[in-house]
Amino acid sequence: MADLRTTNPEPAAPHPLDPADVTPTGAPPGRRPHDAAGPIVADAPTPVDPVAGRGPAEPGEPAFAPPASLADFAGLARAALPADVWDFVAGGSGTEITLAANRAALDRVAVLPRMLAGVDTPATEAPLPGGRFALPVAVAPMAYQKLLHPDGEVGLAAAARAAGVPYVASTLASTPIEEVTAVGGTVWFQLYWLRDRAMVADLLDRALTAGCAGLMVTVDVPVLGRRLRDVRNGFALPPHVTAANLPGGRDDLAHQGTPGVSAVAVHTGAVFAPALSWADLAWLRERTPVPLLVKGILDPRDAARAAELGVDAVVVSNHGGRQLDGAPGSAAVLPEVVAAVGERCAVLLDSGVRGGTDVLRALALGAAGVLVGRPMLWALAAGGRAGAEAALALLAAELRDALILSGCADPAAARQLRTLIGG
Repeated sequence: MADLRTTNPEPAAPHPLDPADVTPTGAPPGRRPHDAAGPIVADAPTPVDPVAGRGPAEPGEPAFAPPASLADFAGLARAALPADVWDFVAGGSGTEITLAANRAALDRVAVLPRMLAGVDTPATEAPLPGGRFALPVAVAPMAYQKLLHPDGEVGLAAAARAAGVPYVASTLASTPIEEVTAVGGTVWFQLYWLRDRAMVADLLDRALTAGCAGLMVTVDVPVLGRRLRDVRNGFALPPHVTAANLPGGRDDLAHQGTPGVSAVAVHTGAVFAPALSWADLAWLRERTPVPLLVKGILDPRDAARAAELGVDAVVVSNHGGRQLDGAPGSAAVLPEVVAAVGERCAVLLDSGVRGGTDVLRALALGAAGVLVGRPMLWALAAGGRAGAEAALALLAAELRDALILSGCADPAAARQLRTLIGG
């Protein structure tokens, strides 16, 4: 029987945020696939962005033509990318049960719209750790973005800045954190726990010095999940794509291709520490003056413990189906996590978000917002920074439509909607 649940039946007090597949088309011209505390609003467009190195289309150059929906970027990316890079981005671990479960869990959430609400032009601004943003959305941390397009992390960060949403820079970015923060906007740094504690401390210091406004520690990768597409492809990074935040030579193993072996998995196995503990999280909380987010939480008991340690947000995530195969879809456990933490910290949803309706679903289930991952890489592959800007603009338009159709004036109202699970 379907489960009719009400999320937050009484209006909740705002969380006190810490201040401190589709028809493919060809790639765009010139694409070289393997070359590779007030409201924050989108920056006004400038003729040329000297940091990102890109501006509007030059006279005579065709502007990027976006597809009809955010999810449609997948087909564009698949046409543009080498098969092994497509698999690296699109694939999950094991038999990809959890990868499929992410969509299934979201698709089981039916939202009960409110009628006669008088909503004409909804607001989309929402609070996330550290401030208010133009959308209840952040760009998820994703490694090696120059695999997808030469614009890489700088292009995607510039698109996030223009959209007025946070960009999360990965430890395994192919661009140094200092170059990413130089783009401007709000950048959070995602930290993987490394075997070398001194290197962890150095990464943290560098991120703070560079101006990162938040720290997101990923806790679900003690070892890399067995990603069979990469194993079958013998996937290795091309020479021009490096782990730019690590000291020189620390990513050599990621470039050593061997049949039947994922070089990326070999590399992470050598540098990641498998024994991350609650004591380590407490150490991070003590020395982190900016909002601290913990990504990779599925069990409500872990969420409650993280909240007790004073984190600013937990991110309900199964790493996009790339770690424990057989874990649940993230949306399936979201309501329990929200209930477990109460008002002690914010809750964000990651894994499987493919459009504005998914953002609405997450809000209705109690999340403060979402992380968007693969669609942003698809957009980057399809059109570089311009593709990423188009993707975020599409997501904003889809969310506005979803808010109007559900009778919600803003994301806060969406959190009061009722949901029918399995309906």
